[in-house]
Amino acid sequence: MLRDNRLVTVPAVGLGGNTQRERSDAELLAAHVAGDRYAFAELFHRHQRQLHRLARLTTRTPEDAEDALQDAMLSAHRGASSFRYDAAVHSWLHRIVVNACLDRLRRAKGHPTTPLEDIYPVADRTAQVETAIVVQQAMMRLPVEQRAALVAVDMQGYSIADTAQILDVAEGTVKSRCARGRVRLAQLLGYLNTTAGQR
Repeated sequence: MLRDNRLVTVPAVGLGGNTQRERSDAELLAAHVAGDRYAFAELFHRHQRQLHRLARLTTRTPEDAEDALQDAMLSAHRGASSFRYDAAVHSWLHRIVVNACLDRLRRAKGHPTTPLEDIYPVADRTAQVETAIVVQQAMMRLPVEQRAALVAVDMQGYSIADTAQILDVAEGTVKSRCARGRVRLAQLLGYLNTTAGQR
């Protein structure tokens, strides 16, 4: 449920403390629209980890990810009655999160940003950590539309069709953005790896 504009999760229990049958995403959303004040919190809790990861991969900082996720969930909470059940609820939630992230990134375009090297300091611990940081740096340099497509297809594992539905674009547009994004990402990774080796 929402309390002071913040999401608060409450476990679903039946009478006498017995756990109820786990409701589907669609059932939870319908229950929320019907007035069940705990249903949306349960739905959010079920998908929280994946939605947060999606926001973190799409935005620039952990703070942006938290803010975008909160904006998205408030939007979903308020607009649940408009859901047409012509797609999976989790795809609908992902679309709202991606749109909230893209809106935040577009609004931030006109403001100075902290250099990526300061946001993601390279800790010389293991090659795995360094590689993850370099990939994240490269992803942040892609245009937001290409980044969103690559995150959905290559990192979240969505099909082209599902990604097109999430991003509300044609399948051909998703394919094109992924193709261009992969080429640009490969170029950036080569550049970042070269500059890292020169340090």
